[in-house]
Amino acid sequence: MSDIPIVPFARSDPLSVPAAYRELREREGIAKVRTPMGDEVWLVSGYENTRALFADGRLNRSHPEPGSAARVSASALIGGPQGDAATEKAEHDRMRRLFVPSFSARRMKALREHVGTLVDERLDHLAKLTPPADLHAELSFPIPVLVICELLGVPFEDRDYFSGVSARMGDATDEARGLAAREEMGVYMADLIERKRHTPGEDVLSDLAGELDDDGKIAQLAGGLLFAGHETTVNRIDYGVLLLEANPDQLALLTADPGLAAAAVEEILRLAAPSLHGLPRYAHDDIEVGGVTIRKGEAVLLMTSTANRDERVFAEPDAFDLLRPLSEPHLSFGWGPRFCIGASLARVELEAVFGRLYQRFPDLRVAVPVPELRRSEGRITEGFAELPVTWRAAPR
Repeated sequence: MSDIPIVPFARSDPLSVPAAYRELREREGIAKVRTPMGDEVWLVSGYENTRALFADGRLNRSHPEPGSAARVSASALIGGPQGDAATEKAEHDRMRRLFVPSFSARRMKALREHVGTLVDERLDHLAKLTPPADLHAELSFPIPVLVICELLGVPFEDRDYFSGVSARMGDATDEARGLAAREEMGVYMADLIERKRHTPGEDVLSDLAGELDDDGKIAQLAGGLLFAGHETTVNRIDYGVLLLEANPDQLALLTADPGLAAAAVEEILRLAAPSLHGLPRYAHDDIEVGGVTIRKGEAVLLMTSTANRDERVFAEPDAFDLLRPLSEPHLSFGWGPRFCIGASLARVELEAVFGRLYQRFPDLRVAVPVPELRRSEGRITEGFAELPVTWRAAPR
């Protein structure tokens, strides 16, 4: 049908979400759209429907008949179905049991002080530079990479290598390039796991090497964790700085009271939308939701960035408000059995950054207009390639 809209909708402001998503939701609720690959999928952009489908065991990453699955992009990571329909749930449950202890509240509490020290060290380094400086290169990128490397047991000196592999894995335009990079990441991880078996450490890879004998599976999982564990948090730091600068009254509140860092982080997580690709899922059975029937085998695109701005749940949904009354939680980490196991780690890192950055650099400002910032185009995580900042006063 020629009148089916094509997503993602274009936007002129990277800090906003196109109004077309809200208009489509108001007009049709759950709507049929067409992906850049030409396939029809169900677009879910409302909060309640998105949350319900995250928790619905009939909707999964795998497809009952992968050869007939709709594609949402050329990405090797999120472009189409992943995994085997017959074993996905059992594998997912098994992997969560193995990984959850590594990201437990106790472990994250122990990590919090260390992450704060890492942030302080990067801010010390930044203070020695002559502004303008690239905050992306000096803070946003190094902190998540340092933390995920230590947690997994990946040598930090390999960061430039795996950063390049990650960039190719996240290519949203060339599936062959993404698949080759994922295979390369698997080879790198398999070699590292073998070394861990001989010289284990206090890290996640050593734990997994002791629990599993399938090095290929461990390598795949670890590669995914390495990618997700730094790519998304890097973007949230960049976006957090831009959102705070775009809301000077809220920035003033945070600067005056660093105890608001946790509230700032939740608003950053709710509003930041580096990518508008959405999360593809596939129905393993017919599902009735939001007044429509999603048939077995049909594709669904879960749009958390629009669900997080649903005016039926969040008052003034586009406003960045550190004093926002507690209501429903945002869906940036998913929901229910699909809730991201790394959520607590991301919060620890982001709170460490935003609890310190403006205390140390109270007049830090972005040095160029947002429309002129160079984007990481063609990647599923998108975001910014650089974030030039400046400051006038001597850092505290």
